[in-house]
Amino acid sequence: MEYTIFIVEDDLSICRLLKEHIEKYGFSVKVVQNFEQVVEEFSLHRPSLVLLDVNLPKFDGFYWCRRIREISKAPILFISARESGMDQVMALENGADDYITKPFSYEVIMAKIKSHLRRAYGDYARSNERVMTWEELTLYPERLELEFKGQALTLTKKEALLLESLIQFYPNVVYRNYLLEKMWDDSQFVEENTLNVNVTRLKKKMQELGIQNGIITIRGLGYKLNKCW
Repeated sequence: MEYTIFIVEDDLSICRLLKEHIEKYGFSVKVVQNFEQVVEEFSLHRPSLVLLDVNLPKFDGFYWCRRIREISKAPILFISARESGMDQVMALENGADDYITKPFSYEVIMAKIKSHLRRAYGDYARSNERVMTWEELTLYPERLELEFKGQALTLTKKEALLLESLIQFYPNVVYRNYLLEKMWDDSQFVEENTLNVNVTRLKKKMQELGIQNGIITIRGLGYKLNKCW
């Protein structure tokens, strides 16, 4: 398996040195191009791990860490000149897996990268990972990934919970009330239109994989999967 490392750092010299060093170990490296579209570039590259600075243009690294965590469980390692304990606490509380202070050793960076990749994708992680299949569709709930006929894309947590329920109960209808309780802790405060929005988004992502009309609405009841290929 080829791992891709995504670097979100505005210091061009550090980016270049990191990229060159990491590539020596056989990894693919992508460097952010637009600091206002970090999540979009993350979704495009679907990296295995993120190296993220704190001080960035427009929004800081804590913001982007939260945004990435909404759609992925890929390891996120902060690399920052800010050494305060509070910065490290904020990084971890916003979803980071590690915090490395500058100046850093490239050997330490590589050791950290390899360690977190082993934890996230190695044999131990695989042996404990849930996998749900339906026909040629494969869902990895913990990774928030969906695969179909060799193609893959990233889901949000809500989309993954929705698809997990649809696969689990196929070929039966999954009732709206059940989905509301499954996807939100307190469904009485969730508008039903919110569920509709998530269903629509999941349908569109399935369409990206070539699955048209993969989810059908059973009026007045809920939703079910539809084998349409």
